[in-house]
Amino acid sequence: MRFVLRVLKALALLVALIIAAGIGWLFAWPPELLRVGDGYAAKIVCSNVFVASRDADDVLHDDVQAPGNPLLRLVRVGVERDSGRVTARFMGLFASSYALYRGALGCTSVPDGNFEAAINAVPFDPPAKMQANDAVWPQGEGTGNQPDAKIAAVLADARFAGPAMRAIVVVRGGRIVAEAYGPGFSSKTPLIGWSMTKTVNAAILGRLMLDGKVSFDDDHLMAQWKDDQRARIKVSDLLGMESGLAFNEDYGSVADVTRMLYLDPDMVSLPANAPMEAAPGQRFRYSSGTAALLSRIWMDRVGNAQAAFSYPHDALFSPLGMTSAVFELDARGTFAGSSYLYATAHDWARFGQFLLQDGVWNGRRLLPEGFVGAMRTPTAASNGRYTQGQAWLAPGGSSAKFGLPEDTFWLTGHDGQSMAIVPSADLVVIRLGLTPSWLGYQPQTLLKAVLSALPQTGAPQQQAGSQQRAQPQP
Repeated sequence: MRFVLRVLKALALLVALIIAAGIGWLFAWPPELLRVGDGYAAKIVCSNVFVASRDADDVLHDDVQAPGNPLLRLVRVGVERDSGRVTARFMGLFASSYALYRGALGCTSVPDGNFEAAINAVPFDPPAKMQANDAVWPQGEGTGNQPDAKIAAVLADARFAGPAMRAIVVVRGGRIVAEAYGPGFSSKTPLIGWSMTKTVNAAILGRLMLDGKVSFDDDHLMAQWKDDQRARIKVSDLLGMESGLAFNEDYGSVADVTRMLYLDPDMVSLPANAPMEAAPGQRFRYSSGTAALLSRIWMDRVGNAQAAFSYPHDALFSPLGMTSAVFELDARGTFAGSSYLYATAHDWARFGQFLLQDGVWNGRRLLPEGFVGAMRTPTAASNGRYTQGQAWLAPGGSSAKFGLPEDTFWLTGHDGQSMAIVPSADLVVIRLGLTPSWLGYQPQTLLKAVLSALPQTGAPQQQAGSQQRAQPQP
């Protein structure tokens, strides 16, 4: 009996030592997967609490835990409203990660916990917040006429709206003809665009093209590329996701994209130091790192840091009346052009209408002639799926496969965000939500139903886009 007790005590001690060692390991060297999860939780909670004015517990449950990795259900989050800091820890103990609210510039992930560096990265006063008015959209927030009953019925149908829909806005002829919102959301709720942000970021670069400060053919783009073959990469290669740079966009694991977003305070570092895996223009690889590089390029071309931080507001959001738009930065002061633009559905619709109007707003050209044409022109390396301007022609399948007009092009985000622009139907359809791809929802079904509900004034005629590489006009 004594022998058995000794064995049991020894086993108990061994188990205790293993547990203690495991706890010590988690404290000292937490796995990257846990750090990514905590970084994601801190950033999403921060933006939705401080930018979208939502409840922290609701955001943690609905946005972080419910649709994500089961490990995220063990993440605990603390919000310090006075300091604007958010802390996330696995089981409330391990792999601490942080986010910081910076006023009009939204939240930033602070994976290294260096709040002083994150604050000093943006030492200037942000642009003053614009105020919305009650004029009829797009000049203001008023919707004017009664909604189109047929289109409203489409939006009310769960088959077309899809699971976890948060906002749908349909614009026809430059006016909102129908809109719908999920429980707890409204036309006043800023919502993340995820990769729809890439197309907005491209448009900001296009504004600089209009001023002659950057061109599609510019190369030698980064200092660390000057002595190797990466110097041959052109702006056009980055816009078309054909840079030849290696980048892993797998969100199901710890990959380049999640390291960039949640482990590195400088999002530019990883893609800027990535090796070449193909010659520029020869291979399509979807890469959020590409958008980070484009952000850094246009910020450097603006002229000075203060002007660069204000440029999205001054050059695009203010002229379009996008009063809710919050474009967030990384912890070292580069706009997160891959992912982090928050705006209301009405403001996302303004941007869609702007592209529908070929980059002209209130009679003023804000994008070079041909720039939106590039957004509609397929690249050969993507087999016609992606375009020359950070947009999609065929996400999940061709337009013909779904019976859609051939001139349809798309902005998309990985959680079910989409914007369909159909020039031949004078139509923009924005759908925002929290609908991961594994749910199988396809926004083409919504667009087709909306098109079918439109008044029949004759068959849509395709508006052909340029099939050559679009260039800004001098």
